[in-house]
Amino acid sequence: MTQATIPSPNAKEYAQREGGAANGCRCEDVQRYRDLGIYTGDTHWALFERARDLYGDAPVAVDRYRSLTWSDVRHSAHKVANLLRNLGIGKGDAVIVQLPNAAVHMEAIFGVWSIGAVPVFALPAHGANDVAHFARTAPTGLRIAATPRDKHAKRVEKGLHEECPELTTIQIDPRADDPWGTPVVNGTEVNANSDADADPTPWPVPETDPQALAFLQLSGGTTGTPKLIPRSHDDYLYSVRRSDEVCDMQRGDVLLVVMPASHNFTMSSPGILGALHIGATVVYVPDPSPTTIRRYIHAHRGTHMALVPPLLISLLNSRDEAQTTDPTMETMKTVWVGGAKLSASAAERVAPELGINLQQVFGMAEGLVNYTELGGNIDEIVNTQGVPMSPADEVRVVDDHGTPVDRGTPGHLHTRGPYTIRRYHRNPTANASSFTDDGFYITGDIVTVSADGAITVTGRAKDQINRGGEKIAPEAVENCLLKHPAIHDVSVVGIPDDVMGEKIRTLIILRDDYKSSGADAPKDQSGQDSQSAEASHQPPTATQIKKFVRESGLSRFAVPDVVEFVDEFPLTGVGKVSKKDQ
Repeated sequence: MTQATIPSPNAKEYAQREGGAANGCRCEDVQRYRDLGIYTGDTHWALFERARDLYGDAPVAVDRYRSLTWSDVRHSAHKVANLLRNLGIGKGDAVIVQLPNAAVHMEAIFGVWSIGAVPVFALPAHGANDVAHFARTAPTGLRIAATPRDKHAKRVEKGLHEECPELTTIQIDPRADDPWGTPVVNGTEVNANSDADADPTPWPVPETDPQALAFLQLSGGTTGTPKLIPRSHDDYLYSVRRSDEVCDMQRGDVLLVVMPASHNFTMSSPGILGALHIGATVVYVPDPSPTTIRRYIHAHRGTHMALVPPLLISLLNSRDEAQTTDPTMETMKTVWVGGAKLSASAAERVAPELGINLQQVFGMAEGLVNYTELGGNIDEIVNTQGVPMSPADEVRVVDDHGTPVDRGTPGHLHTRGPYTIRRYHRNPTANASSFTDDGFYITGDIVTVSADGAITVTGRAKDQINRGGEKIAPEAVENCLLKHPAIHDVSVVGIPDDVMGEKIRTLIILRDDYKSSGADAPKDQSGQDSQSAEASHQPPTATQIKKFVRESGLSRFAVPDVVEFVDEFPLTGVGKVSKKDQ
């Protein structure tokens, strides 16, 4: 088997070069958190092995194709580990995991962790540009993905082949009875069930430092491609344990994974890892439509799920209004809602219409997580985003000059704590603007803090669009569109939306030789926009602009919702583009 190209130094060695823990925590703070019992010296693979010993052959991972026990997942992780080793992957090497909501996601990440390697959590919606950026920044020469079946996935494969040919891709079919038995590596099928690959003898697990780099998550950037977030085993597992303590998920419960499995929210609040920690079953939901969610709740007797506000609103609005409460929710206990601010009007509907608990979650992949109290004050549950979950969380709210403001006064949220990073991975430019000299993370959120410590998000200071929980950098979309031959200038902003929170609005100034009304673009005989508009110097249509972005390699969620053609942008008094007036 051809080996993958393994960069040197690898991701772990880069993290070590920067000093302290992988997440940037200083050595003296690491020791303090150990003394407080916050850091326990645990690792993700140790968590899995311990849980497997406790829960035996109970079901742990279920999707529409397979139902797996703890032993099944461990056996698959063994196959993944052997496959990676045969490709030259070892301790500290990074592996991009870009898999859909299916049991293969759990098998893959624990296979990576079992050999001391480092997952890089990419989303299926990420485009080739972003994935290539992850590969070069981590760095890594290997990616695990599902067999491409839709247009987006096929574009990603084609784009990576052109833009990042050094990246080896393992493709597996989540629908197969044995997805890891015959993976496809760079187009060639490999029999992983033969010879040593099928040896059931436990493999030696490398000793892993709990402060070492456990994985890399992604942060929505304000100036282009996502930043990589380095999390250590100790810091992330503390976040998972603490989330379990403030939530109501118990052994025997059933967690429905509706949002992308690689999201921080889905993974740890309390998420997939929280479910594994307490012995719950994880059920992967293939799509987030209300019909599918209800079907999976009924079929698997679901008890918990995490949703972003647009998904919750869709669920509420699809309810049979003839029913006092929703009978399909009879087994459900709690819905966690986060990723973007939930309106008070939607929050008020959850208990009476769905008959389940609402627990608001305000968190970030960089660290800080806040929860409203289950069964607590209804005003706090509906109108705030909760309180920091750890007594060791440090929160301060400051004005534009860095001076602390009074309780109840809006200001910039800064935070520091045992599970909040103090640097990004290999990104000194972002580090300089995102962290204070004393180690506080500058979140970019504008908040108020009540007398009892509850945080309410009132806005964003960073130039970033939050579309249904996905963070989009306007600059990334603008840079993409400026490559279009018809476009002279472009400005991308977020606009309020009752369902998505924000939508992407794109204002375009066309070059003089393309100018005329976008509505006047030529039509073909069927009345549809001509696909050759650009070639004939006719102005492009909004549909063609969206297609251009979709095919550019950007992530699917970065495609504009609204495209408008204008003659000029509104300007500030000093002649700069005024995005707030768009």
